[in-house]
Amino acid sequence: MNWFTNFLSSSIGQKIIMSLTGLFLITFLIVHLTGNLQLLIHDEGKQFNLYAKFMTTNPLIKLTSYLLYASILLHAVQGVVLWQKNKNARGNQGYAKKTNRVVGTNSFAASNMAWLGIVIFVFIGLHLYQFWLQMKLGNLPMANYDGVEVKNLYAIVTQTYSNPVYVIVYVFSMAVIGFHLLHGFQSAFQTLGLTHKKYTPLIKGVGTIYAIAVPLLFAIIPVLIYLKIFPLSSFLH
Repeated sequence: MNWFTNFLSSSIGQKIIMSLTGLFLITFLIVHLTGNLQLLIHDEGKQFNLYAKFMTTNPLIKLTSYLLYASILLHAVQGVVLWQKNKNARGNQGYAKKTNRVVGTNSFAASNMAWLGIVIFVFIGLHLYQFWLQMKLGNLPMANYDGVEVKNLYAIVTQTYSNPVYVIVYVFSMAVIGFHLLHGFQSAFQTLGLTHKKYTPLIKGVGTIYAIAVPLLFAIIPVLIYLKIFPLSSFLH
């Protein structure tokens, strides 16, 4: 097992871990977005609260959530370690020169991945405290839907998004995530050796669309809730 330990502690091994955890988190964002979009249904939180109950009580989902938390922490730690290694190796040139070698990626995102990642990590901590911790340990009001009693997380979310300061912080954080994804999506595939002159432009294109569309949709949700606009309500009628 020494070879495996040595591999994981090497720069190549750490980059592969970064790539795999990054791709897992990218996949998770789609699932999370699907759930959050239910906030835009004007049904007093029924669909969102039932979704939240399912996500916090289903055994398979709960097991996956532990993998998610571990991936977030591992991705963040490995990112800082790699950034520090590159900084030490290149002096004041830091991470920028290294990451700019990924052909065709956004130069700002590539040269500031570490700082973007730190901002995202802080946001995730705030987000987990604001919602996840309240769902687990908070004294939330209860709601009853056709005999099913659930914690009314919707009430906390809409109350939070009625604060313009939090809405601004959320939108800013989504912009940061967008820049992080703009480089990270293609970089993950390149690190894993999944590059080809025929497919790399497609990966770059999909990555760009993803990096813009997903954070944008996330950012729109608190803005619409603040403005009391619920565009998805019509799909229920």
